[in-house]
Amino acid sequence: MIKRYSGTVATRSRAVAHAGLVYAVHTAPTKSPSLYEQTRDALSAIDRTLAEAGSHKSRILRATVYIADMSRKPDMNRAWDEWVDRANPPQRACIGVTLEDKDLVEILVIAAQ
Repeated sequence: MIKRYSGTVATRSRAVAHAGLVYAVHTAPTKSPSLYEQTRDALSAIDRTLAEAGSHKSRILRATVYIADMSRKPDMNRAWDEWVDRANPPQRACIGVTLEDKDLVEILVIAAQ
């Protein structure tokens, strides 16, 4: 069975659960000019979505972080390091990309339920 969690756009899910895994994606709901603040907001949104899907950040297997400016990666790392479950760190990749409008970060995770 596949369970879809509605996103803010009708044609996109913020998460999909299938076969014991949760696939989730978030940007920051508030478009602060600070990459640190946007990362914190996006990670908080991931926490809420994972909880709704029966998971937790300690169960994240893989994370892919897309940021708009690689020179600001230390700001994203600071937010990540404050948030991550240090006893259960996931595999993580960070990729520099062009993001839409005022988004500075977009985070995709795969977690066990």
